[in-house]
This record gives sequence, C-alpha cells and structure tokens, in this order.
Amino acid sequence: MKLVCLSNNPSKPCFILYFKGVTFMLDCGLDLSQILNFLPLSLVSGSKANNLKDFLPTKEKYGAEGEDLINELKECNGQTFVNGVLEFSPPETRIIDLSTVDAILISNSSCMLALPYITEYTGFKGLIYCTDPTLQIGRQYMKELVTYVERVPRNKACNLWKKDEIMKNLPSPLCDAINPLTWRKCYTSQDVDSCLSKVQVVGFNEKKNIFGALSTLCCSSGYSLGSCNWVIQSDYEKICYVSGSSTLTTHPKPIDQAPLKYSDLLILSSITQTPLTNPDSMIGEVCVNAAVTIKNGGNVLIPCYPSGVTYDLFECLSGHLDSCGLSTVPMYFISPVSDSTLAYSNIFGEWLSSSKQSKVYLPEPPFPHAELVSLGRLRHYKNIHDIQSDFKCPCIVFTGHPSLRLGDVIHFIELWGKSSTNTIIFTEPDYPYLEALAPFQPLQMRIFYCPIDTSLSFPQVNKLIKDLKPQHLLVHESHITPPTSVIQRPELVITSEPPPLTYKQGEVITLPVKRKFECIELDPSLAASLEPMELKPGSAISMVNASLVVKDNKYVLKCLPFEYGKRKIPGEKRKSFIFGNLNTKTFIDSLNKQGINDIKLEESEDGSIIHLPNDDTLIRVEQGSTHIMCGGDEDVRIKIRDTLLQCLQKL
Repeated sequence: MKLVCLSNNPSKPCFILYFKGVTFMLDCGLDLSQILNFLPLSLVSGSKANNLKDFLPTKEKYGAEGEDLINELKECNGQTFVNGVLEFSPPETRIIDLSTVDAILISNSSCMLALPYITEYTGFKGLIYCTDPTLQIGRQYMKELVTYVERVPRNKACNLWKKDEIMKNLPSPLCDAINPLTWRKCYTSQDVDSCLSKVQVVGFNEKKNIFGALSTLCCSSGYSLGSCNWVIQSDYEKICYVSGSSTLTTHPKPIDQAPLKYSDLLILSSITQTPLTNPDSMIGEVCVNAAVTIKNGGNVLIPCYPSGVTYDLFECLSGHLDSCGLSTVPMYFISPVSDSTLAYSNIFGEWLSSSKQSKVYLPEPPFPHAELVSLGRLRHYKNIHDIQSDFKCPCIVFTGHPSLRLGDVIHFIELWGKSSTNTIIFTEPDYPYLEALAPFQPLQMRIFYCPIDTSLSFPQVNKLIKDLKPQHLLVHESHITPPTSVIQRPELVITSEPPPLTYKQGEVITLPVKRKFECIELDPSLAASLEPMELKPGSAISMVNASLVVKDNKYVLKCLPFEYGKRKIPGEKRKSFIFGNLNTKTFIDSLNKQGINDIKLEESEDGSIIHLPNDDTLIRVEQGSTHIMCGGDEDVRIKIRDTLLQCLQKL
C-alpha cells in the first residue's frame, strides 16, 4: 500500500492512494494563493491597478530579455506584480498517470475546485463520488470563479518571468514562486458542466463497491454542508481519510466519529490554518468592529466565499445589529451565484444540524437569512450593476473574492479605500491579508483581520486521535512541529503513539499496512464433497483439493476438472495429516505402557523437555514442533515415534 501527496498546500489536499490494486484520488483541492502575485482584475478601466508604473529591470541582471519583462511586470509600493492572465496551481499530476486512477473521493466543496483540470484535460476515466450538497455548492464555487475571470478578459499570457535564470533575480515574492511553469489558466463554464456531469452522488453511510475489491463509505465531518470523511475497507483492512472536519456546533450536521474508529491507518489533512485564534471570538470581533463602523457612519466590506462561514456571519451579524439598535442597516450579498447559494442552503434540510433541521418540519426556513431577505435587510445581487438606485449607506457588503484579485470586492476597495470611516474585515484564512492588500496601498480605510477557521484545532485533533484509536497515523510534515511564528508553543503539534508518519508534496510513502488475509468463497459443489472432522464442539477441519479462481477481485475455490484430479486406486490408503498440540502427560503415560519407565519432565517458557536417561534420549516439545534426539538405539526411536503419532490427531 502506497500514498503520494500531489498538493503543496495541506489545506487544499490531493492524494493518490494505492490499495489492493485500486488507485484512489482523495480530494482535488486547487491552491489559489499564487494569484496574489498577479494584478487585480479590475472592472473599471481607470483603476489604480491599471495605472501602475512599469517594472524596469537592469540589463546586468536580465540581459536582452529585460526589455520584454517590462510588458509582463508592474510595480506598486516596492512590490512587483504580474500583469497578465490569472493562473492557478492545480495538483502536481506529472508524477502520476491519471488514466490509471479508478475513483476520486471528494470530502467537501472547497476541496474539489481542481476537478475540471483532472477530468477534462487528462485521460481520467474513473468514478467520482461526493455528497449532493458538496456537488451543488462546489458547482457554485466553480461558477463564481469562472465568471469573475471571464467578465474581465485579460489575454496576455506572461511566461518570460518564469524562466529560472530570470526568476531567481526577481524581487520577492516572485522569486519564491513554487513551480510557476505548472500554473494553469482558469477552466471554462463548459469544463465545469462537463466535469460535474461525471460525478455520482452518495449519502452519508452509503456503501459503494469499488470493482469488487473494496468498499467506500462517507460519514459527516461537521465542517460544511454535505462535508464528509471517507472510510475505505477491504475484508480485513480499514483506511480512514479525515479532511476538513469540525467538532464545533454550527449549521452542518455534526461530525460522526463511529465509522472512523479502530482503523489500520488514519490519513489526516486540512487542519486549522489559524491555530492561535478561536472561531467564536473571531465572529464576535467581526460583529463588534462592524457595529462600531456603522455607528460612526462608515461602511463595512467583508471579502467572502459564497457559502460556508458566510451563512453564519449573516446570522450572527444581523443579531448583533439588532441588539445595537441598527436593524435598519442593510446587508448586501454580491456574487454571480448569490441567489443559488442562498436557495441551496434552505433546501438541504437533511444535511443540517438537528436544531436547524427541526425548523424545516415546522415549516420554517432553517437559516435566518431567508427572513432577512424577505424583510429587505439582506439583499443579494449577481454584480454591482444590478444594484443601481437600491444601494444606500452606511451598509455592510459581502462579496468576493477573498484574494482581492478578482470579483466585485476590487471596486469597493477603490470606492471606499480613501476614507478612514470605512472598514474592511478579513474572515477567510486562505490568504495573508497584507499581501492581498498590497496592490491597493496606500489605503485609508480601517483594516481588521478576524480569520474564522472552523477546522480541527491541534487540541481537538489530538483528542480525536485518542478517541478513534488508529493503529497508524499519517499527517503533513508541518503538523509535527510548532508553527514558526510560535515556536515556543509545543502543544501546537499532533501527537500520537506510535509517532505519526508524515507526508509532503511529491513523496511516495510506503504505508505500514500489510495485507495478511483474503476472503475466499467455496463453490457449493466443492463444499458438498468435503468430509470435515470435528476438533471440538463447533469447530471442524477438512482437507481441500481445489482450483482457485480469481475474477472481478473475487476469490472462489472450485472443484478440480476431472483431468487434473488425482484418480483413486482401489485399495490405496489415503495419506494422513497430523495436527493438534501434544499433551505431555498423555505422551508420558503412553511411553510407560511401551516399557520406557525412567522419564524426567522439565517445563520451560518455550515448551517441555522430556529426558530418558536410560535410553540416552532427549525429547523437546515446542509450539508447532517436536524434536527427538536419540542416542542410537533404533528400536527405542521407533517406539517413541509411534507413541508420539498415537497422541496426535490425524486427518
């Protein structure tokens, strides 16, 4: 059994697992952090991003190609950005033939954004499994991303700066970019539709048979709507994959730990990116900072994804505004898929926590944002052009993209950034907020970083490991040492006994799960021909002479064809097979009956030693073997042998 990690970001996982002749891909995360190296896709032609000064390289460093670099790079506040088509970093697939992948198992909607790169641009022909909410919300994530990219077309592809001899001389962070030659342009809407048409929907605790060799089962992970962990089982081995899980009580169905217990191997990924913060306190800070800004007459901008924690922010923020007497302040949710995501959140009742699920049967909307929409307090639009005269200040705007490189958030930063009464609040932990804001500096608006990550914290992970009791644990190498910023916090690591195994991108890991047994069926005709011998009540044994047939990963013992079977000769004695453990007391009594009387017995940890001093013989009885060391009298040796055989069972 082997595993390969294809992702450089442990929060956007992608693995290849080889198990019992089946090749799995576990998750298919898309790392978007590298788009911080690019200029924002601004909707307004006169924006600051479109009027930055050129990057002026020196001929000593870059030679003749330096002139061409001017067209690819721009400078802003001492930092250099790529002025070209946005490119994303899909999983590293050059080390694996994707046509050999049999099945892809998706854990949640944020771990499937690279799926079109796999299904549409490679030879992949396998199965894809995920839950219905993961499929539908993942579709919204992909559609939003594609819409943001396509509505501001940028046709210039920049590849010159990626050359090794040029890149090493570029300013940071461009010189530190990881494998930029593997970055890809965004897929299209047609790719998304074609990709997701291949996905098969599964429910929690629904078993799926994979080519007769293995079965898969998904169980709730508590992270987001429809998010799950996966259990891969054979008849004798059990592998669990835990990704994007949460023990917090929010809107999704709680984590289900029972199917994950007592596994041979537990693969762990997507642990919290903010180990020093608490999600509840961060939500409280968001509410307080937003209310203070509104009271001072300012506007609040919250870059967000179209699902997930955004639902909880609608609920918590509206309640806090009510308690502050600010119920008339409007909240705007602007996204190309805003109407779809709000609708889906209300129709997936069976995937919600029990408190929200009970509202569905009253019937009431499970989320408060349905009532907020009906009252006009939460207004959703596909883009800023649809708002027109309906927009009033002060207000709170939720819009994408959290990277600040694409989407309507760029327009609002340019609109409100020059006033210190306005506030931007970062809640997504995927991007360093200072790097995200770099192309827009200098900014006058207030900035708050309140990252809300509901993934498992290190104490929660360690408690979960103790509860699940896996034989072996596999984690990312960065999770066994404290983060560099808090090296003095040794509790911020994953601990287990035995110590966990680690993985990193591109490394092929041989897993310590050894296959020892296989389940084999008996053909009915063969079973009818057996003559079992009872060993003890309820247990019987029989010799089998048969052919092993392997088909569709099923093992069946069948009767031998006549021409291969051994022909019976009349009067021929059948060969006897000896089995069982030797009872030393019975053996000594039988030797006495044979006239061998001077016998000494010595018990040891490994077995028994029987000494016959008169006959110069030593008999050593061990588990599974008996040794007779005779001084040379053949008659005595034969007596001992025959007596020994009489004390054992024959088949």
